[in-house]
Amino acid sequence: MKIKVATYNIHKGVSYRSKPRVVALKQAIAAFDADLIFLQEVQGQHDRIAARFGEEHHGHRHWPQGSQHEFFAGESHQSAYGLNAQYDHGHHGNALLTRFPIAKWTNTDISDHAYEARGILHSIVETPQGTVHCYVIHLGLFEKSRVRQVEALIEAVKLSAPNGEPVIIAGDFNDWRNTLSAKLRKALGVVEVFDEVGSKSSLGDLVRTLARRQAAVRPARTFPAALPFFRLDRIYVRGFKVESAEVLHGQLWAKLSDHAPIVATLKLA
Repeated sequence: MKIKVATYNIHKGVSYRSKPRVVALKQAIAAFDADLIFLQEVQGQHDRIAARFGEEHHGHRHWPQGSQHEFFAGESHQSAYGLNAQYDHGHHGNALLTRFPIAKWTNTDISDHAYEARGILHSIVETPQGTVHCYVIHLGLFEKSRVRQVEALIEAVKLSAPNGEPVIIAGDFNDWRNTLSAKLRKALGVVEVFDEVGSKSSLGDLVRTLARRQAAVRPARTFPAALPFFRLDRIYVRGFKVESAEVLHGQLWAKLSDHAPIVATLKLA
């Protein structure tokens, strides 16, 4: 069974100039044609922007009347939303959109300090071939915080999926130096999707063989979307074969968010 997966930090649905991008994001997310979509910086509510852009102009509404995750899900997907940051005029967090039924979901607070609210959204989805555990994550900006948050993530996965069940962990890890991947691989038996489908060449393989070196394992560049340089966004999996993985970049994606999305096709083992 093949499952198409995407992860995307949507920058709260607004551009860096505070222009609404929610309607365009809905169209872009639908174009993924993904079964499971892991979203970060999703606004469940924003009264100020809704008041400014929520009215119809010339037959078009630039901001949804309800929550962003429900708007993106539409009729094709179910959604789960983990509220992380709350403020006077609204709140935002992580979300999962899924074509499969959600049996159960929980949101765990892993905030490391008062200035960055972070959480793990864990959803148990029921596919035709069995249960898959989905974890949406957005780690902090400080390295020490990320280390502690990854330790909390490892503990959460071990407790909720202890018997080697299929797992997908995806989101914005802010791990630009790629210091966390080895710990996740060792503790949970996961692989990052670009571990298996990263750029490879026969010449490069030959050179590494002669030098007796292994190919460097590196996630994809996803930030900033206009000219991706930093490797911030990841999809880690267990119990799947990775058939393809790509970063979507170009002029369209640069207008929608500061992160570029990752789309991967997985085969359930």
